[in-house]
Amino acid sequence: MEPRFLLLTDVAAELNVSDSQVYHMVRSGELPAIKIGGRGQWRVERTRLEEYIQHKYEETAAWVRDNPLTEREAE
Repeated sequence: MEPRFLLLTDVAAELNVSDSQVYHMVRSGELPAIKIGGRGQWRVERTRLEEYIQHKYEETAAWVRDNPLTEREAE
């Protein structure tokens, strides 16, 4: 069974980005997370990560739609 909450390092591995990138995403509010424990350790709920990924797919699709690839002019 997969854990409900992920460490930021787990999220970084899942997204194939650096730990510092995930920390910035969390601190900026881009990726929802919670702070727990006396040391205030960050955790990301797996369902929130999946929602974030889905949102990024939709955001990217909109960008691609609004910025069509044009062919190079013949040289």
